[in-house]
Amino acid sequence: MMASRANDDRERTVAVGARGLEGQFALPVAARGVVIFAHGSGSSRFSPRNGLVADGLRDRGFATLLFDLLTRTEAEDRRNVFDVPLLAGRVREAVVWARQGTDVAALPIGLFGASTGAAAALVAAADAPDDVAAVVSRGGRPDLAADALGEVRAPTLLIVGGADTGVIELNEAALARLACTRQLEIVPGATHLFEEPGALETVVDLAGDWFATHFSTASNKPTNR
Repeated sequence: MMASRANDDRERTVAVGARGLEGQFALPVAARGVVIFAHGSGSSRFSPRNGLVADGLRDRGFATLLFDLLTRTEAEDRRNVFDVPLLAGRVREAVVWARQGTDVAALPIGLFGASTGAAAALVAAADAPDDVAAVVSRGGRPDLAADALGEVRAPTLLIVGGADTGVIELNEAALARLACTRQLEIVPGATHLFEEPGALETVVDLAGDWFATHFSTASNKPTNR
């Protein structure tokens, strides 16, 4: 079982980017980094799976931002939820938001993407090599980042369920195109949504260790962008 969230987390509703995208930000005391979540197609900041992962990462001392990548009107057009360049731009806006936050501006930034959100996170990381310290994909489609994969400099961890047929091969192909520090972890028996007992806890352990390792060696500093 994951530990319960610390009572001293400072949580607040925030508006991200020019469109005021709705988000939930939580800042533990003495946070050692910020993890921005990019949810997958058809999901939102209320994704129960990302919420559980965020809870686990906050217990490890990471601030978390879960936000909607699309406005309500935009989300009504299904083409938008698969528009990776559009979604990546919204993730980049969230990175800028974190860099401008007085309470987190100096902290390392990590991106956690699921499904199509993983591709958006990788494209955003390629676009902001000085601002993103690490990337984690859960059951993602990193292959959809296409040519941006070769431009990613942030250490990248791809987590896939062992029973997620087809997606494993797509992640293996994406891993081969990455030129950064990279790793593929396959969770035995897990399906695409990691609904099996203990599967999400394993994701938290893998992601938490990845962020902790690469945040501690991150050289990215606040920029004037």
